[in-house]
Amino acid sequence: MAEDTPAVELRGITKRFPGVVANDDIGLLVMPAEIHAVVGENGAGKSTLMKILYGMQRPDDGAILVEGKPVHFRSPKDAIDAGIGMVHQHFMLADNLTVLENVVLGSEPTRTGRRIDFKQAEQRIRELSGAYGTPLDPYRLVEDLSVGENQRLEIIKVLYRGARILILDEPTAVLVPQEVEDLFARLRELKGRGVTIIFISHKLDEVLEIADTITVIRGGRTVDTVKPSAVTASQLAELMVGSELPRPETRESTVTAEVALQIEGLTVERDGRPVLNDVSFEIHRGEVVGIAGVEGNGQTELVQAVIGLFPPSAGTIRMAGRDIASWHTRERREAGIGYIPEDRTELGLLLAAPLWENAALGHQTAAPFASGPWIDRGGAKRRTSQIVEDFRVMTPGVDVNAYALSGGNQQKFIVGREMSAEPRVLIASQPTRGIDVGAQAAVWEDIRQARSEGLGVLLVSADLEELIGLSDTLYVILRGRLVARLDPATVTPQELGEYMTGARSGQGPAA
Repeated sequence: MAEDTPAVELRGITKRFPGVVANDDIGLLVMPAEIHAVVGENGAGKSTLMKILYGMQRPDDGAILVEGKPVHFRSPKDAIDAGIGMVHQHFMLADNLTVLENVVLGSEPTRTGRRIDFKQAEQRIRELSGAYGTPLDPYRLVEDLSVGENQRLEIIKVLYRGARILILDEPTAVLVPQEVEDLFARLRELKGRGVTIIFISHKLDEVLEIADTITVIRGGRTVDTVKPSAVTASQLAELMVGSELPRPETRESTVTAEVALQIEGLTVERDGRPVLNDVSFEIHRGEVVGIAGVEGNGQTELVQAVIGLFPPSAGTIRMAGRDIASWHTRERREAGIGYIPEDRTELGLLLAAPLWENAALGHQTAAPFASGPWIDRGGAKRRTSQIVEDFRVMTPGVDVNAYALSGGNQQKFIVGREMSAEPRVLIASQPTRGIDVGAQAAVWEDIRQARSEGLGVLLVSADLEELIGLSDTLYVILRGRLVARLDPATVTPQELGEYMTGARSGQGPAA
């Protein structure tokens, strides 16, 4: 392939769905051995475009050229055969299998008698992981790997299959700053070895740091292609959403003396071992309490214990002076706990159900969703229309199924559903994960407004800027324990990352 031949060229890609043109005559030119970022709002058409390039969907119009040759992908296998690999935002690994077994799954090397040649696979994995960075032991269980190691394993999987073109979808979403630095170092090494990387992200500062070229997509169309040296993050945000880059800042304290939620000695066990150990803290009315931690250190179990999805083995959870630790989830919701789950599609929505039914989830026993023992369809639709209007959810109507909304609008709808119920305490787990800067700004403003009106918020997030910007009090969770209480006004993301990984210990500057 000549050096001036694009690694990937998309010409006039158009993809239509009922009532929506997801991609409208999009063009994209990615040169060999470059890191090319694609940015845009949720619903702008990025995901559809990448699914088309990876063979998961077919375009209605347009052409795809890989290394100068026209291709017609009918499935991801066709894309893999053409040298394209994709690492999805949510890791697609089997925790109960080893590194080696995950890598070769579906692409097993065989020898005489069609037995799997594990020795050959082991050698290749050691070569790839050594070249890519810190070697991975092929015989380690995936459940024992860190989040950063999981990310590295996903990339090794696609390289093992011969990928020369790598699509990374939100690769830093769950990484701490130190892991992001390591990932970027590895990506530059891959680029130096001739690998072409298409980098999808909402984190514009990271895009500006790692990309050689940036393409902005808005409303299903290509808006511009720029060099990082020629734009700022604010200018990129304006290209994406038509406004300046928002920041997650709270300007004045609204914390009151009244305790909204009190947790003492909370312990949660799984398979006989504690995954949450003797956790205690308070949330006051008008206060946002942030929880920072590398994924898998107990924050999910903390949220599940508070909302009633997993029973604690010890400890108390008090609201208005009453211990609710033994209450069912429904009772806790009726007592005033709102819940934004970490995975909107798995835990927050019924994707195949209309919005008005989704608006009732968790609130189906109360007006306006219920009239006696019956569902009040009219009341539910009126409340849903109000949520759509108040929380700026873009949808053709309340009878549309939830899967028809973009990720950002799904998230805004969930936030609206919970806020409109006027909770006393809000459990917000990853409230802006995987959504664009415009939707982020809307969610941040909704949390700030509710906080000013006396809402107590437990905020669990992998976005350190978000935690620092929104929290009044900030805790670090490590191996199931709260190991530090920090002042969001003084702590930096780098310092917070050091506490999260255990590189720094002690309480730090108290909030």
